[in-house]
Amino acid sequence: MEARLNLFASPIAAKFGKHLVAAGRVLADSTLPGATQELVKLRASQINGCGFCTDMHTKDAAHAGETQTRLNLVAAWREATVFTEAERAALELTEEATRIADGAGGVSDETWARAAEHFDEEQLATLVCAISLINAFNRANVIIRQPAGDYQPGQFA
Repeated sequence: MEARLNLFASPIAAKFGKHLVAAGRVLADSTLPGATQELVKLRASQINGCGFCTDMHTKDAAHAGETQTRLNLVAAWREATVFTEAERAALELTEEATRIADGAGGVSDETWARAAEHFDEEQLATLVCAISLINAFNRANVIIRQPAGDYQPGQFA
């Protein structure tokens, strides 16, 4: 499969992409654990069917030391015992925020409360921004059919 559009060849898309990447760098400097951020990015990418981002965040997480077992179980996190309660709360928030079309009410108060039990205001803000950002990346990649499989860790650093 070949991408429908070369985002790097378009001045507008390249400029927009640089801002999205810069936003991601801001989130990387937050106090929200990097492992949690990668799990959130991976889960949203799985839900959205974005092969490129699923590949990228699986590889980035493994490169950062995440175990293969945990990576294999992200899609089944509810049944898995390898995630902390904080990670489970972040994954639940990710799913509800990513699947807003599936739930008329958006993110439930119960889901938000569970996340707030584990994360402070700054970390919650980071979670909201990370979920929003990965959903933007996923949608762009799905629209243009960005192929998966060729990503190497650090490629966009």
